[in-house]
Amino acid sequence: MALLMFAAVCCAAPVGNAISAYVALKTGAQDDSGIAEGGSAADIPARMLTAYKKAVQQVGKYVPKCQGMRWPILAGIAKVESNHAIGRNIADNGDIRPKIYGVLLNGSGQGGNTTVFPDTDGGKWDGTANGERAVGPFQFLPSTWEGIGEDANGDKIADPHNADDAALGAAIYLCGNGRDLTKRSQLRAAVLQYNHSSEYVSNVLGWVDKYTAAAKDPDLKDVTGKVRTVLEAALSQRGVPYSWGGGNANGKSYGFCCSPSGKSGAGIKGFDCSGLTQYAYARAGISLPRTAAAQAGVGERIPASLGTSALKPGDLVFYATAPGRDSTIYHVGIYVGSGQMVNAARPGTVVRLDAVNAMSGYAGGARLL
Repeated sequence: MALLMFAAVCCAAPVGNAISAYVALKTGAQDDSGIAEGGSAADIPARMLTAYKKAVQQVGKYVPKCQGMRWPILAGIAKVESNHAIGRNIADNGDIRPKIYGVLLNGSGQGGNTTVFPDTDGGKWDGTANGERAVGPFQFLPSTWEGIGEDANGDKIADPHNADDAALGAAIYLCGNGRDLTKRSQLRAAVLQYNHSSEYVSNVLGWVDKYTAAAKDPDLKDVTGKVRTVLEAALSQRGVPYSWGGGNANGKSYGFCCSPSGKSGAGIKGFDCSGLTQYAYARAGISLPRTAAAQAGVGERIPASLGTSALKPGDLVFYATAPGRDSTIYHVGIYVGSGQMVNAARPGTVVRLDAVNAMSGYAGGARLL
């Protein structure tokens, strides 16, 4: 019974009044979650993304023992702190104008501040000698910047209002004395040090996961025609949230309540597993039924007994609580090759690349193209 309840959380039946939106592939248009359609880094200004990547390359000079620093980590922080300085001018050298200032931390309660922070820089970085306020795209206090600020763009000034310098400072700060950020516990500790709030940590890590999913690109150089259309459509949704009952042939949509585990998709605009496959195949002109079990009845069935080596890019991949009985199929993904599939796994995750053995009960596949 427990297995059935876990298994069933993937794919729900459609809802009649679902709200949906479709944005053409690779347009870079943003949706209301902030991340660009396509699960790409298109919501990050190119110059800011360059700064994040440059910081990753440089941080080892200052914190040699740091492991696992990646640009999605820096992007997650900057997304929450300043929305990547969107709306500002970012010069070729990385200078950001107008400068980004936080609220004056004088204990007034404005912006949530209740503690007085005395001035430490005479207004050099935060523009006021009447107290402290956070500065730049990574929102450092001047006192913090004094300890971790470095010159990353070669102008001999460590400036928190410069994209390159600020990103490097954030990388140094998050690395501490040599954290291993490949370990989730240490990454969480680093973000918690940045802002001692569990809500903040969850928000940042959510964005880190979205950008990480968006950063991975499988090799499609030998994939052509409608198969490529399907795969690009599915891959374009990486980073989009899982939503119980969400998604259809037109794109992601709000889901509904509730999965067997009690998770609601009503406030989440995204996809469940069969909503994603329905959307991707619709881009190639192929109409699929809404649930995973029903989709197993379409196309040429690939028996589980042949193993995953029988799968080809574009095939649907199925999982069942009782493999061999298609009525128990609970999950579907889209195979991209090299043992990977595009997967909307379960509530709390995003559309991502997973190994085909990431789900239990492999039940074969179906070839529609």
